[in-house]
Amino acid sequence: MFAKWVVKLTEPFRRSIRNKLILTMVILAAVPIVTITALAAENNRRSMEAEVISTNLSNMKWTGVYLGDQFAQLNNLIYTVLISPHLSDYLANAEEASLSSQFAAQKNIIDTLMNLFYSAGNHVIGVELYLKEYNKLFTINASQSDIESPVSIPTPYKMLFEQDKDFMIQVDSSDNSKFQLIRSINRFENQEKLGGISLEIRWGVLDQTLDLLGRGDEHTVLIVGPTGEILYQPWGQAPTLEILQQVADTDTGEGYFRSDSEYVFYNTIDPVGLKLITIIPNSFINQSSLATMKFGLIVGMFTVIVATLVAIILAWRLATPIVSLARSIQGFGLMKEREVQISNRVDEIGFLETKLYQMSHRIREHIKTEYMISLEKKSAELKALQAQINPHFLQNTLQMIGSMLFKSNPAESYEVIRSLSDMFRYIIREPDALAPLHAELNHLNNYMQIQKQRFSSRLTYTIQVDEKALKSVIPKLTLQPVVENAFVHGLELQAGPWELEVNVITDANEVIISIRDNGIGLENSKLAELRGRLNLTEGLWTHGDRIGLQNVASRLHMHFGGRYGISVDSQRRQGTIVVMTIPLERNSDIND
Repeated sequence: MFAKWVVKLTEPFRRSIRNKLILTMVILAAVPIVTITALAAENNRRSMEAEVISTNLSNMKWTGVYLGDQFAQLNNLIYTVLISPHLSDYLANAEEASLSSQFAAQKNIIDTLMNLFYSAGNHVIGVELYLKEYNKLFTINASQSDIESPVSIPTPYKMLFEQDKDFMIQVDSSDNSKFQLIRSINRFENQEKLGGISLEIRWGVLDQTLDLLGRGDEHTVLIVGPTGEILYQPWGQAPTLEILQQVADTDTGEGYFRSDSEYVFYNTIDPVGLKLITIIPNSFINQSSLATMKFGLIVGMFTVIVATLVAIILAWRLATPIVSLARSIQGFGLMKEREVQISNRVDEIGFLETKLYQMSHRIREHIKTEYMISLEKKSAELKALQAQINPHFLQNTLQMIGSMLFKSNPAESYEVIRSLSDMFRYIIREPDALAPLHAELNHLNNYMQIQKQRFSSRLTYTIQVDEKALKSVIPKLTLQPVVENAFVHGLELQAGPWELEVNVITDANEVIISIRDNGIGLENSKLAELRGRLNLTEGLWTHGDRIGLQNVASRLHMHFGGRYGISVDSQRRQGTIVVMTIPLERNSDIND
């Protein structure tokens, strides 16, 4: 039954070339439009995803810094009490002093706490000081200034003593608009817990800083404790327990992970150890790609309709002579050398046959010409890439030199200028396609001399070279672009100290050059994609504004053969290592 329906549906196309032509043109019009629309939507989604991730990681980083500063300022308020001489005198002489002296000492502590309360600002709504040895609780807030001897140790201080902590944040479950910042009072000699000081603070003091993260309609922002409990959530829906547990299991620092329906960004707030979390649903990113998809479908439908109408018109006009013309051009090929032939026919088909043979001859000549022009153009583009310095690097270097002229001694400024001058001299004065390895290493060292001056406080650069490899030759501008790539895609996105290591060793008849960084590394999918492109041995990659890994690999293949080239290994958050292999002393005639 099914076979009969298939035959019935395909019958009009099997018997009519006109219908075949219509169907073919519709397919040719529809498939590319649908494909391009899908690719455009996916590329748009990926671009939006990358932008959202980059923006939120940056926002999380700086918001965490500002929150840490705010908590540090609150800690400093507590330290003003801890270092107060009135507190020291009271702890030292409370039992031995007379009642009048005790009263005066307690009044001094009340005055100290009162000064702290009124100088702290509107967001601090209460101050407490509890002394365990004397069982005294000093309380200062807008409605009272009191000293009492509680029946038992107040709950927050009891937790502080039992868990032997120096610092903790306590949230009142009955009022989630405030929290207590508690710090212990320790004896200097043996760190014995003598009591504690707490500030009762409104969470609203952090709202202005949290606004840096944005207030999207679907965004969720919250602060959680070390074990994943929610301490403060200014806006958004509460996350699932699974998300909170996953955040609690992450290491200290900043980062993000993706669940089935949302992106979760986190950052540790120093010095309190709390975690700041932003949750963004996938729908936020997919909205842009859906808009592109809808627009593409509208354009695609209109294009298919137009293509169908054009196909019908062309089919009626061209279907009749097309069979005869197809027979006359059997075996016709643009790339096959053959003499120009004149058809024996005298009608329009014969005229087309003759003109087709003439056109094929001209196209073959044109292809040869265009092929040569294309090769020359790619060579010129490659030389242009070789002759340029990244404009951002040059701009940063010149700005750094300008600053050094005012702040540093002339010798340091001269070293940077000399390094930059040597880089230009190496590019301009040595036009050879190949250069000695020692010249390429000198060029790299000049580049790193400038980078070390820019990032001296965080960059560590080491290089080890086997002297047997120095006379080997290598395409010019091979090492410096790879190192620059490590800065742009690895180190500059990595928080903390940077490490860059270059090792040159010899193995049999080969020179192995490894460049390792401790940058952010590559995801497995991107690493596999990069390895696939590096394994291609044909063509020159000359697009873009810098010489990338693909270009370097292509040039090594072109000069030394397919067995030489580049390999890349990378792990996320652990860095990347790029290994280049070249022949040992391939050509000793290169000028030193």
